[in-house]
Amino acid sequence: MDFDLAVIGAGAAGLSVAAGAAQLGARVALIERGRMGGDCLNTGCVPSKALLAAARAARSVRDAARFGVIADAPAIDWARVRAGVHDVIAEIAPVDSEERFHALGAAVLRGEARFTGPATLSVDGRTLTAGRFVIAAGSRAAVPPIPGLDRLPYWTNESLFDLAAKPEHLLILGGGPIGLEMADAFSGLGCRVTVIEAQRIAAKEDPELAEGLKQALMRRGVVLREGAAVQSVAPGPVLILSGGERIAGSHLLVAAGRTPNLEALNLAAANVAASRAGILTDRGLRSISNKRVFAAGDIADPAGLGVRRFTHAGSYHAGIVIRRALFRLPASLDYAALPRVTYTDPELAQTGLTEGEALAGGMNVQVLRWPLAENDRAVAERDTAGLVKLVVSRNRIVGAGILAPHAGEMISLWSLAIARRTRVSALAGLIVPYPTRSEAARRAAGSLFAARLFSARTRALVRLLRLMP
Repeated sequence: MDFDLAVIGAGAAGLSVAAGAAQLGARVALIERGRMGGDCLNTGCVPSKALLAAARAARSVRDAARFGVIADAPAIDWARVRAGVHDVIAEIAPVDSEERFHALGAAVLRGEARFTGPATLSVDGRTLTAGRFVIAAGSRAAVPPIPGLDRLPYWTNESLFDLAAKPEHLLILGGGPIGLEMADAFSGLGCRVTVIEAQRIAAKEDPELAEGLKQALMRRGVVLREGAAVQSVAPGPVLILSGGERIAGSHLLVAAGRTPNLEALNLAAANVAASRAGILTDRGLRSISNKRVFAAGDIADPAGLGVRRFTHAGSYHAGIVIRRALFRLPASLDYAALPRVTYTDPELAQTGLTEGEALAGGMNVQVLRWPLAENDRAVAERDTAGLVKLVVSRNRIVGAGILAPHAGEMISLWSLAIARRTRVSALAGLIVPYPTRSEAARRAAGSLFAARLFSARTRALVRLLRLMP
């Protein structure tokens, strides 16, 4: 064999597999047809968070008067905003570069990978063999088959960060994480924004928390149209809804989900089974039809678990693949405590089961809540929109949702609590610094015991003990 491991795709999952395997001494080929770093570095996580940071800075100037700080309305220099986003990409890029992976001992091959047999690949005409293959070719923006959409310019996350001028009125087709994050970013930078969603926004998130996020975005001027089916698109762009209503804007962002990059791989030649969602694997990410092949990241469709298109899921996948492909050890995915975050302001972070999912699974649960309006740090900062919501079964946390500024920084504790089956009593007794928003989560956990602690029976016990010498 030319290589022990051939990794197709230099995005988050592929890079993690290649780096780990190369440092363990395996002969690794890392194959990439586009830019190193994949979607996350170049058109996803990194640029979107940089743009959100710019929007947050502008919004802080607008909101300064509530603290008695008088400032002029911020002027948005779009060219500098865009340059700042690309500066961030450039600063992080060396970690994902060819040079770094060559230094780790991997062979980096630039070109299109195509299977020619169960154990052979062609990369732009060069044939190579490997003991194991890891398909980590990622996903791209899905474009729905709406009449007229293919006849006019539109943007996706893959092109949005190169906009030459600030949009006057951005129409966003899709109210999932990408659509909502970009709605928050562009509205913060002074654009009119309208989001059109066929169902409800944040449809995979807890409805109560999603409603709180909806209200926060609407207060900032974002127009949210839920349950609105787009029938066709006309030049303008103009979205024509199923009832005939027309919504016009200056730019259109399509954020209607993701689709796996399967087409170029010639999977049939390698006998690799796939669904529309991705490569079909077992729970250890090995192909169900070719035992030499593994899948990781956005392109993996593990049996019974569904696709998880998060960068941190790709990194998690990499550890599973390395254990199985290199060490031949048993390893299996467990998504019970896999967190996810929508990076709006406030952020919506969840881990484990939502209330609805727990009830649908037949679990007997208690729901514990603590609003940020009753959190001293939130009050001090005049930013009280949000809620902590814990789902408890048999005195253990099975799900947690947080709607709060920097909720993504708060959710990891609750992922650990779910993974380690920590009792609520232990979390209620946790000492957290005051004042922090993290205290809201501890107060939510403590509310499970409040009724029992302050009951008539406990008060009677206190009176009895008071009589004792």
